[in-house]
Amino acid sequence: MIRSREKKERSLSPAQIIVVGFAVTILIGALLLNLPAASKDGQSVGFINALFTSTSAVCVTGLVVVDTGTYWTDFGKIVILCLIQIGGVGFMSMATMFSMLIGKRISLRERMIIQEALNQNDLSGLVRLTRHILIGTFLIEAIGAILLSIVFIPEKGFVKGVAYGVFHSVSAFCNAGFDIVGNGRSLTPYVDNIIVNFTVMGLIILGGIGFTVIIDILKKGSIKRLSLHSKMVISMTTGLIVTGFALFFALEFNNPATLGTLSIKGKVLGALFQSVTPRTAGFNTIDMDSMRDSSKFLTIVFMFIGGSPGSTAGGIKTSTLAVLILTVLTLVKGKEHVEAFKRRISYSVVNKALAVVGIGISLVIFMTMALTLTESFEFLKIFFETVSAFGTVGLSLGMTSSLSMTGKILISILMFSGRVGALTVLLALAGREKKTLTKYPEGRVIVG
Repeated sequence: MIRSREKKERSLSPAQIIVVGFAVTILIGALLLNLPAASKDGQSVGFINALFTSTSAVCVTGLVVVDTGTYWTDFGKIVILCLIQIGGVGFMSMATMFSMLIGKRISLRERMIIQEALNQNDLSGLVRLTRHILIGTFLIEAIGAILLSIVFIPEKGFVKGVAYGVFHSVSAFCNAGFDIVGNGRSLTPYVDNIIVNFTVMGLIILGGIGFTVIIDILKKGSIKRLSLHSKMVISMTTGLIVTGFALFFALEFNNPATLGTLSIKGKVLGALFQSVTPRTAGFNTIDMDSMRDSSKFLTIVFMFIGGSPGSTAGGIKTSTLAVLILTVLTLVKGKEHVEAFKRRISYSVVNKALAVVGIGISLVIFMTMALTLTESFEFLKIFFETVSAFGTVGLSLGMTSSLSMTGKILISILMFSGRVGALTVLLALAGREKKTLTKYPEGRVIVG
C-alpha cells in the first residue's frame, strides 16, 4: 500500500501538485485561524470564516468577512501575514528556500514544479531565479516597510508603527490588500499622504509586473535590450495606469463622496491610486461604494485584467490582453503573423491567451449567476465582488461580511482559481496531457 501510494504521488503532474500545495496551505491556515487564540474575543471565528480568510490571504486577495485590524489577535495577524507571504511568492519558492538553507539538492521533478509555478518556458536557471525572487522580495518589502514606518511610528509608537509598516509593505508587494488600519477604512485616512500613496503604489506595481520582468530590467538596464515579454508587460502596465488615472480623475472629479472635496493634490493622488489598486492590490483611499457606476464598472474591467504573469497578481494578465489586442490588429491589417516589437508571436501563445480569457469569462459569468441566487444584493455589487475574487483584488462594495455560507464557499473557489490560475486548475483536473498522432483534415467554419 505504501509503495502504491508513493507511486501515485510521483504520478501527479506539476499542475496537480501546485493545486494540492495551495489547498493544503489554505487548510493549515484555516485551522490556525479557527483557534480561539486567533480571535480577540477568545471565541472561534468558525471554520468557514477561517477558511475564507485563509483562502483570501494565501490567494493574496484581501476580501474579509471580519475586520482584520480589530478582530484578530497579534497571533492571528501573524498567521495572516505568513499566509500572504507564502501565497505571494508561491509555496514552491518558499519550499525551495528551505531546501537551499538545509543544503538539500533540488531534484528535476521539483524544478518542473517550479517551472509551472513561475510560468517559465524552460528548466535552466530556475533555482537561481527562485533565489533572486526571494532575495528581491524581502529586500523590496524591507524598503517599503521602512518608508511606511516613517508615517506610522509618529502615530502608533515605535513597535506598533514598525509592525504596521511591515504588515502593509508585505501586503502591498504581494498585492494582497489586507490592512490593519481597522474599521474597514483601508488606507482612506492617507488619501493625500504622499509617502503612503507612492510607497504602496510602488510596491503594488513592482509586485504586479512579475519577478521575471524585474530581474530582466536589472540585468539588461536598457529598454531596447529587454525581452519581448518584458516590453509588452511594461507597455501594457504603463498604458493601463495612465488611462485609468485620466478616466478616474474625470469621472470622480466632482463627486463629493470621493474626490470632490479633496485638494488638487488629493484628487491627483486619489485618482492615481485608484488606477493602480484594481490591478489586484485591494487597498483603497476613497470610498468604493460611493463611486459613480461608471467608475465601478471601469474598476471591474481593470480587476479582470489584473497584473502580469509570474507575479503576485491575478486576473487574465496584461500580456494576455496584449496578445489579444495584437491578434485583432493582425486580422484587421490582413497580416499573416502576430507581431510586436519586431518579433513574431506563435499561435500557440495566441491559443493559450484565448483559452485563459474564455475560461475567465465563463467562470465569472457562472459564479455571478450562482451568487445572484444565493445573495440578496443588487447585481452590480455581486458582479463587482465576483470579478474582485477572480482577479484576487480584494476591493468590495460592502457585501463580503454579509455573504451567506454558500456565497463564502463560492467566493473562496473563485479566489483559489484566480490565484492558482483557472487554466492550471483545469489542467490539474484533466490530469496528464494525452498526445495523439491523429491529424484530421481541415474543415471550414464561418465566424464573425
